[in-house]
Amino acid sequence: MSTMKLCAPFSGLFLLFALITSCSGQVNTNTPKDQNTSKPSPMVIRNFKAAALPPDFDTTLVSQYIRSIFQDSKGNLWFGTMGEGAVRYDVKTLTYFSHPEGFYNNTVFAITEDKVGNIWFGTDQGVYKYNGKTFRNFNEKDGLKNLVIGRKSILVDKWGTIWVGTHGGVYRYDASADSKGGLSFSLFESLPPIGVADMVEDRKGNMWFASFDKGVFRYDGKAIVNFNEIEGLGNNYAGGIAEDKAGNMWFTMKNGICKYDGKTFTKYTSKDGLWGNEFWGILVEQSGKIWVTARGSTTRFDPSIPLPNAKAFTVYTPDNGLNCCVQSMYQDKSGNVWLGTGQGLYRFDGSRFSKVKQKGPWEKPVWLPFPQ
Repeated sequence: MSTMKLCAPFSGLFLLFALITSCSGQVNTNTPKDQNTSKPSPMVIRNFKAAALPPDFDTTLVSQYIRSIFQDSKGNLWFGTMGEGAVRYDVKTLTYFSHPEGFYNNTVFAITEDKVGNIWFGTDQGVYKYNGKTFRNFNEKDGLKNLVIGRKSILVDKWGTIWVGTHGGVYRYDASADSKGGLSFSLFESLPPIGVADMVEDRKGNMWFASFDKGVFRYDGKAIVNFNEIEGLGNNYAGGIAEDKAGNMWFTMKNGICKYDGKTFTKYTSKDGLWGNEFWGILVEQSGKIWVTARGSTTRFDPSIPLPNAKAFTVYTPDNGLNCCVQSMYQDKSGNVWLGTGQGLYRFDGSRFSKVKQKGPWEKPVWLPFPQ
């Protein structure tokens, strides 16, 4: 295995525990008096009693803890929750899939869709496949030696191969073996048994794996390269990966984020304008702007603005948006950025945050001018 050094990240599986702690973020509710209302509230379908949830659980929310977000090929939005399974929004209905109909343990860390429309879920009880009618669970008997799936760590590559990142290595699904009654999943032995925090396939077809304690790994179909232990940025924790339109790879690390252009690494930290510490998630918008989540802050970064320049970083505080506990981010086909937090679901339409509850607002509001 060849080795290169990268901006390395921060230690700590405690991230998984820190994320489940509710914070005190707020959203500004001062909106224009005249605004177009959204479509009628969707019908809510549950197959479990709300009484099973904690006493202080806010049942008006889509869910209190949103751990993953995904939009399928039909346009449906899926939300992976902690405690309420998976939630599907299809404009008319908000459907909760949970035990006993679906998941044994109602926590969903990752969601994706395969080439034929099956929805796959990564949980702390293995992998689930939903064919539109029924759920199937894959666990130890199917070849998965570790059942805890990492955040955003279930992926379908351009060839249709399903990759699953666990806290004990990376696995691949073998449809042929599954159809013949063999083991459905096999360990990808080219990688060490890493704890996977995120996975991405870049535009060239390279697979990238972020680990909790061994940096970042790249697989080009033939060889593995491990990027790790750059001095000054911690001890090999990589929390998230994203690729921009120019093909640059971005990573979250202990004290900030890092850009890799294929040759060199560029670091961005609090000294440049990022807020917070213990950086977690990263999302590159279609516009090229970059969202970065950390303990105590959420920052939107415009890398097209030369630094140093404070205008390159927009930090959201309780007065105008979110300030902590963002556990998942996703941009839908319409360009809306969705953020799952420890206080429910939010949508950002480019200028405003809306807290989206079961009754909405699901549609982007049309802000009308005040009467003169």
